[in-house]
Amino acid sequence: MFKLLKDKLKSFFGKSEKTEDKPKKAKEKKVKVVKNVSKSKKSDKTRKVEQKIEEVPIEKLEKEVAENEIEAEIKEEKKGGFFSNILGKFTTSKITKEQVEQIFEELEIILVENNVALEVVDKIKENLVSSLVGQESKSKEIKEKVINSIKEAISNVLIDSPDLINEIKNHQGTYTILFFGINGTGKTTSIAKLANLLKKNNISCVLAAADTFRAAAIEQLEIHSNKVGVPIIKSQYNADPTSVAFDAKAYAEKHKIKCLLIDTAGRMYTKENLIKQMEKLIRVIRPDKKIFVGESTAGNDIIDQIKTFNEALGIDGIILSKADIDEKGGTALSVSYITNKPIYFLGIGQKYEDLKEFKKEDIIKSLGFD
Repeated sequence: MFKLLKDKLKSFFGKSEKTEDKPKKAKEKKVKVVKNVSKSKKSDKTRKVEQKIEEVPIEKLEKEVAENEIEAEIKEEKKGGFFSNILGKFTTSKITKEQVEQIFEELEIILVENNVALEVVDKIKENLVSSLVGQESKSKEIKEKVINSIKEAISNVLIDSPDLINEIKNHQGTYTILFFGINGTGKTTSIAKLANLLKKNNISCVLAAADTFRAAAIEQLEIHSNKVGVPIIKSQYNADPTSVAFDAKAYAEKHKIKCLLIDTAGRMYTKENLIKQMEKLIRVIRPDKKIFVGESTAGNDIIDQIKTFNEALGIDGIILSKADIDEKGGTALSVSYITNKPIYFLGIGQKYEDLKEFKKEDIIKSLGFD
């Protein structure tokens, strides 16, 4: 997910020397290469080794040597980590704030370019200054201190995700999850993926088609329910969404179904009347969890969306869809810090199995800090 960011971090923290330009193509020369070829035994005590002479173009050998040198550079870079060149910035016995700010300048640009909100960038910088300033810069452990401080500074803006599956299993009665977000974020597909995950964990569930406004929304959820193999409660279009959700909850409780997943119509976060309708549904149903579904690719626009939904409805958790095509990657950092709520899952593909549990350790690693 953070491939672009990782590549940029490599170019800053782990620069390798430029390789020389390839020599112009010259007249092909030949060079003799000797290879040992083992023959079968002549007797029980002796073995004769014959030499095979093979003529190889010298250009081919030069290309192989160049490729081996590049591969060796990459291995050495990985061995040394991304921070090999950063140690030269420490010229005093103790790390100063000015030195930390100098380190952070390039990292700040990278974070902003990758859709990390400015207030999140500021928080990461604050954490980094707090952990590094005053540290001994000449100690043997300084490289590790710098790496760990940056990892910790980023980690501190992420929220650990509770184990939702165990939470549902240990809940008394039916566990109700309400999903909301704006149109086109993959909300309905995310619900189907979670239903599939619950089924694999032997947790019974039922879907509620409370999106009674968008054309074909009920049919779409019904197709998912049939493919996953879970029941669905639905009504007519233009029916009261709260009524549909209420009937679904009654059905789940009557049949002792462990989890109820409620789909709702996509709400534009600028439409106050739609938000009020959702407030009514929450007031009546009283869900155990309210999950906002947003696109990883939405960039900083998702910040405005999630702030409005959180202030009006109270977000309990987040699912980020389309994480597999996110070339930026800063969304996870931003939404986790802005809402102070956990990201439960990442949608990483089109299959029902493509729902990955969010782990902040994975995000740190994908950023290149491994």
